[in-house]
Amino acid sequence: MNLYDTIFEVIDMRSFSNLWYWIALAVVWSTASHFVLGVPFDLVLRARRQGGQAEVDMHDLVRINVNRILYIARVSGLWIMGFGCFLLTMLGILGFWYAIEFAQAVFLLALPMSGVFALTVRTALRIEGHALAGEPLYGQLRRHRFFTQLIGMVSILVTAMWGMYQNLAIGPFGV
Repeated sequence: MNLYDTIFEVIDMRSFSNLWYWIALAVVWSTASHFVLGVPFDLVLRARRQGGQAEVDMHDLVRINVNRILYIARVSGLWIMGFGCFLLTMLGILGFWYAIEFAQAVFLLALPMSGVFALTVRTALRIEGHALAGEPLYGQLRRHRFFTQLIGMVSILVTAMWGMYQNLAIGPFGV
């Protein structure tokens, strides 16, 4: 047996039985729910409780990130959506039609994150359109975080169920 076979026998390279995939899934959703429109949520909470400089900093970060997100969406939003739909379709076909497990794993990460991206653009539009500040802004950021966490929980549940199904159907040694 050569080194290549030994490495692949010791380290399972399938996505859903690989510990690194689950760590990456946890990090992606933890990061997505912590940064609301690019603003750390602990800063939002501190600004709401303490006010003062923390509130000014939070409002500045929200303003900067809302302007950045909306600029990107207005300038190249259609291109991003087109490439995103192409990539999601390609991953879906490769993963579920051709049964490539890596494509399934990436699809189960990318599809819900595209929903979070759309939610982020929608929230940025709402903040800009209503010129939110103070308590209405805090409420909007809380709602955005709640829905991001909801999407994340459903995504993790679906991914875990599909991953368990794949691991049970394929077995420990693959087919």
